Order: sequence, then C-alpha cells, then structure tokens
Amino acid sequence: MAKKRVVVAMSGGVDSSTAAALLVERGYEVIGVMMRLWAEEGPGANRCCSDEALEGARRVAQILGIPLHTVDYEREFKAHVVDYFIREYAHGRTPNPCLACNRYIKFDLLLRHALSLGADYLATGHYVRVRRTDGEYQLLKGVDPDKDQSYFLYMLGQKELAHLLFPLGDYTKAQVRAMARERGLPVAERPESQDLCFLADGDYRRFLKEHAPEAVRPGPIVDTSGRVLGRHKGLPFYTVGQREGLGIAAPQALYVLRLDPDHNVLVVGTADELGRRELVAGEVNFIS
Repeated sequence: MAKKRVVVAMSGGVDSSTAAALLVERGYEVIGVMMRLWAEEGPGANRCCSDEALEGARRVAQILGIPLHTVDYEREFKAHVVDYFIREYAHGRTPNPCLACNRYIKFDLLLRHALSLGADYLATGHYVRVRRTDGEYQLLKGVDPDKDQSYFLYMLGQKELAHLLFPLGDYTKAQVRAMARERGLPVAERPESQDLCFLADGDYRRFLKEHAPEAVRPGPIVDTSGRVLGRHKGLPFYTVGQREGLGIAAPQALYVLRLDPDHNVLVVGTADELGRRELVAGEVNFIS
C-alpha cells in the first residue's frame, strides 16, 4: 500500500523540524515546504523565513532525507496580515496577525498547495490536537498548557481539519527539544521569538508611525464624565484593560475602558468601571 503523503510547513525551528522527523518515523512520505513572506528590511526581520532559517530547514531536510522547496506568499502575506495589522490599529482595535496568517496563508494557500502536490495532509508544529468523533473533527488543546495554540486555530473548519496533522500536540515543549536532540537535529537549541516576524526590530510602535502615521496622533485622555485628565501618544499604543503607561496621576488606579478612534479620544476609569454585562463578538466559528 502506498504511503500517505504529507507536506510539512518548515520554518527552520525546532517545532516544525521535530514534527517532520516524527512523521518520517511514522512511515509517511514527507515533503518539506518553506514559505517566503513579506517583511521589513533589516537584520531582525523575516525570522520565520530568513536565509538563516532556510539554511536550518535545509540541514534538517538533508538529515531526514526529505525534499524541501519554497513557496512565495509575500504579496498575499502583506495584504492579509500586514495591512490587516495596520488597519485594525487604525480602527482602535488590537489585532492578532498570527491568527490572520493561519487563516489566510498557512491553512488556506499552503493547504491548497499541499493538496495540489497530491498530499493527503498538511502538518505544522503547532501544539494542538485533532480528534475525530462520530464522523466530525474536534480541535483540542495541546497537552502542554504553556504552549497550547488552539486559540490561534479557532477559525479552522471540518474541511481543513480533515487534511491536517499536528504531531506535537501530545508533547510538551521540553519533550520536543529532547526529541530533537536525540535525533541530532541542528535546530534543537534554536531560541523562540515572541516578536512579530515581519518587524525588523520588534517595535510595533515605530512600525505604525512609519506605515500609518495618520493613526498615531496624540489626543485627550478623559474619564467617563468627559473630564480631560491628560494626553495620549496615539490610540494604537493602548488596549482595553491597560493600567501601566497612561502617564496620568490620579488618587486611584485608572484603566483603559474604551478607545474612540472617531474622535481620537482615550477613555479611562476605575477598576469598578471595567466590568461589562455584554460584549460584541465577530467572526465566530463553530468547529463541530
């Protein structure tokens, strides 16, 4: 019987490399694919698809005896992730670019590319699990509570989950690093980055000032009665619930209650005023 074919999204990091190694050991025909994505010019940008990361992925592919090729999604990444990032901040909302990348790039474009190669599955190094029950797929948390990434994949549906594998969902990060060491993978000790991959220096404030200066304008900080308490440095630099960095003196702690982009006003209040009895949710997805 022919082996099941799986495309692994490689990044040159320990997670995707270990995922590929596990799938090879489980008897799959594995193909490594690395994405080229848009990023600023600079030594710190494009960490997920830099020349260094590509070289790391190539070394892993050579050790595992699997092919590796690249796909160019720079234009699509700029449109669906970077422009969205700027647009959300301009509208007074805190964006999640990693979620947008998963939705439009990894689990749309890359998944379709994998299927076009005749693959049965696309695999990634995410710490999540998939379970099939009564003909339906369920997305479960990874067993490592500190690394669980199920939130970032909430947008997946039955069609996508039927073609996805997450080999690391049953392991902790420490176990994954140990498995990489045991297999002699040269990326076993590669550090993780918590910054946005498309920023040259991790400074989103500097990025917004350069790419969306119209959204970064100083304005008034007011309380719920409209009394002016101070000046903010630009609404994109604040988020609801924030306490630190407001730059205003008050007899009691104040928190960000609301951002009003139409009037460029930051509304603050006490902890008692933070509570809400309702919320507005968008883009809800019921997986199963």
